[in-house]
Amino acid sequence: MTNLNLACIVGARPNFMKMAPLLRALQAYPHVRTVLIHTGQHYDANLSDVFFEELEMKQPDVSLEVGSGKHGVQTARVLQRTEEVLEQGPPGGGHYDRLIVVGDVNSTMAAALAAVKLQIPVAHVEAGLRSFDRTMPEEINRIVTDSICDQLFVSEPEGVVNLLREGHPEEHLHLVGNVMIDTLLHLLPKARDSQTLNQYRLEPGQYGVITLHRPSNVDQPETLGPLLNVLHEASQQLPLVFPVHPRTRERIERFGLADRLNDSNGIRPLPPLGYLDFLCLTSQARLIVTDSGGLQEESTALGIPCLTCRRNTERPITVQEGTSTLVGNDHRALRRGLQQVLRGEYKRGEVPGLWDGRAAQRIAAVLGG
Repeated sequence: MTNLNLACIVGARPNFMKMAPLLRALQAYPHVRTVLIHTGQHYDANLSDVFFEELEMKQPDVSLEVGSGKHGVQTARVLQRTEEVLEQGPPGGGHYDRLIVVGDVNSTMAAALAAVKLQIPVAHVEAGLRSFDRTMPEEINRIVTDSICDQLFVSEPEGVVNLLREGHPEEHLHLVGNVMIDTLLHLLPKARDSQTLNQYRLEPGQYGVITLHRPSNVDQPETLGPLLNVLHEASQQLPLVFPVHPRTRERIERFGLADRLNDSNGIRPLPPLGYLDFLCLTSQARLIVTDSGGLQEESTALGIPCLTCRRNTERPITVQEGTSTLVGNDHRALRRGLQQVLRGEYKRGEVPGLWDGRAAQRIAAVLGG
């Protein structure tokens, strides 16, 4: 069988969790050679480099080191540098037969554009997700990326509906399940063996986890202040731990809200955590409050109540079938959701079909077949 050279793009924290199981699954196909290209969109070691070790993922073959910047600047850098790498071909000679992108960050869209302009076909893992909110940069990235790909790997049935509505041929679509859940299930035993709960003096099921970083939640004091007030109020009934994103910490300090985090009897701020430590926390929490897309999925797979501080979601199955509830940035809705959980009145939810830890194997069978 002819060798197949696949260029695999990662750039930001969620990408690593999606690419790791796929790289493992592709090892079952001896004729497939993968070249891992890290754009460097996330370059903080605590948010990026440590993940390669924790996710049991090989180090990148190529690093583009684009760094942070405005959307246009970052996208342009990824586009330019990816084009150069793809034109050079894989190490050892030959040409790239396909580019694989995952998720919805700037690196995803820019690398896909670079490839199709070079006549290299592109596969998109996690295709078809739509929030229908074009004020979200990720939504634009999703739409553009899907529009130029000829292999679209979809995590939930609604994604197939979206893509068909947009005119994609049915033969381009593959409903395969969720690769994020592959990583979660693969590393869950290892995560639960960590000493994270002991380190922070927490008992399983006796605390909640908070993550907030989206501009709609943290960029205005009149929004962030009431949300923190409600969370502080709830922390008097249930300890809440808060790994604080650097962006969020800066806003809290600028708005004079640091006192909400410095009360020893209230919310407990933590530094940003690696994947295993964070999974140890989230997998044994009583509840999660977040504006993260990935945590909506993980909480559903784990059966943990998740109050999602967003007005919409590109992952509707987590609300329709799973454990997520959209509360927006309305502190009153957040308070109602917290009280439902604390009173034991919150919905139970179910794990969606194909979220079984084998999505990457199904993708690899298509790519390597």
